[in-house]
Amino acid sequence: MTRDGDNVERIQLAHGGGGRMTAELIESVILPALGGGDAATLADAAAVDVRGQAAMTTDTYVVQPLEFPGGDIGTLAVAGTVNDLAVFGAVPRALSLGLVIEEGLETALLRRVLESAGRAAADAGVAVVTGDTKVVPRGAVDKLVVNTTGVGEIHPGAQLGFDAVGEGDKIVVSGALGEHGLAVMACREALGLSAELDSDCGSVAPLALGLIERLGDAVRFMRDPTRGGLAATAVELARGTGRDVALDEAAIPVNPTARAAAEMLGLDLLTVANEGKLVAVVGAEAAEQARAVLTEQPAGAHAAVIGTVRERAEMPVVEMTTLAGGRRIVQMPYGEELPRIC
Repeated sequence: MTRDGDNVERIQLAHGGGGRMTAELIESVILPALGGGDAATLADAAAVDVRGQAAMTTDTYVVQPLEFPGGDIGTLAVAGTVNDLAVFGAVPRALSLGLVIEEGLETALLRRVLESAGRAAADAGVAVVTGDTKVVPRGAVDKLVVNTTGVGEIHPGAQLGFDAVGEGDKIVVSGALGEHGLAVMACREALGLSAELDSDCGSVAPLALGLIERLGDAVRFMRDPTRGGLAATAVELARGTGRDVALDEAAIPVNPTARAAAEMLGLDLLTVANEGKLVAVVGAEAAEQARAVLTEQPAGAHAAVIGTVRERAEMPVVEMTTLAGGRRIVQMPYGEELPRIC
């Protein structure tokens, strides 16, 4: 690695050229951070052992700042893709990780976020088996973009989908809303909150697979409420099933610091992104059991039953009973209220 005039190691364009400097970056930074391996044996693809029906997902992650309370872009990239597999009813098996690095990025920062990605993958029991690195000129991207693609094995007990949802089914959430988006924004804008607000960035796979294994086909539908938050998830549920959805604001778990940050910024907590939460629709008879299963794990300690699926409607809506006892229609967010949070 080479250092600049300030004696700081930084990524250079040559690190993306496919030659000796690329090999040096892979051998000294990327492979050690992601769990090791021999650069000499790297191939252009990896074999993945999937015994049953496979699921596959991909996502590209951009966040500013790259490091934030409770996580960073490395943790985010792994958790986000693992979660997309898990709520589809799949056991995550393998990930690819692609990097687009802006020339000049500090090598120490790159190493930190990759080590976070490695720890997140190990915690989720999933291997990073292949990847790619590109370096682009200054100004072409904002420091770092990470893409992860995941492959998982669909759990034989998963019977999920909009068509499985029926009238009377209950909606369960695994914890408080908005912590990721508001932690990033509070850090970015230096809001100076009196209590620290951490992102919830993490894997929901143990929660999702625990529900499937314990409740079977009583689990109808799952989603991780990322961009657009609970509001977007609830509206998608109503549209996908053709049924009205009723939410109870008093039942929705909320982090008081997140609520304070949302009020400061003039945001609706229902629309703020989450990166470690699960929304599930379960049969009415299984709702309390589902909540109990979730609360057995720290990530689901504040799980709650927050709503009900109603009858079919020509134009289905999401209606929420407010804390004041009134009613309001919950709508799909128009755009991205918080830029660059996932």
